[in-house]
Amino acid sequence: MIKIWSMKKNEEAAAKKKPKTSAAQIRVQKGAPHCRAFLTDATISHFLLYGFQDLTELDLPSTMVTHFPDPADLLNFILTITPDEGMLCMYKGGAFVFSFVINMNYPHEPPKVKCTQTIYHPNVDLEGNVCLNILREDWKPVLNLNSVMVGLQYLFLEPNADDPLNKDAADELRRNREQFIYNVRQSMRGGYVKGVQYANVLA
Repeated sequence: MIKIWSMKKNEEAAAKKKPKTSAAQIRVQKGAPHCRAFLTDATISHFLLYGFQDLTELDLPSTMVTHFPDPADLLNFILTITPDEGMLCMYKGGAFVFSFVINMNYPHEPPKVKCTQTIYHPNVDLEGNVCLNILREDWKPVLNLNSVMVGLQYLFLEPNADDPLNKDAADELRRNREQFIYNVRQSMRGGYVKGVQYANVLA
C-alpha cells in the first residue's frame, strides 16, 4: 500500500512539472507526415504525443518548404517560397524566406509573419513586414497556416499595388510595369533600386 501511494505521489509531482499545452500548440501540431523529410524523429514523436492539427493539414506545392530550426519548438518555423509559375511570374528564380511565430492565442490571433530578407515588393516593407489581409483585419480562427502560406505565395504571383507597404514599388508597378519588373530582377541579384540595396535571393 505504501508503494502504491508513493508511486501516485510521484506521478502527481511529475504531472505538475509537465508544461501545459497551449491552445496554439494543440491547434498547430499533429503527425505532419509530409514534414518528415524536414523533422527529426524527436519532433515526430512530439507531434504524435500532443496530436496537433494544422501542420498535418498543410497541402504545400513543391514551391514551398517548411523548416524548424529548433525541432522542439513548433511555434517558430521558417517557410521558403520559390515562385515558379511560368514566364508570367516576375519573381521566378528567387527563394524568399519568411519567419512564422505563433503566439499562445492562436488561432484567435494570426501568426506573426516577417520576410527575413530585404526584398523589393509592394506588399513587403524594408523591415520585412508583410501586408496580407488575412494576417490583419480579415483573420478568422477558421483560417489556418495553409491559408497564410498560400496567401504569401499569391503575393509573388500578383503583387497588390492598391494596398502597399513599399509605396515606391507600388507606384512603379502602377506607373510602369516594365520598369517595375526590371527593378525586381535588379533587386533579386542583390542590386540597388533607388539607393536601397536589396538581398540577393536568387536560388
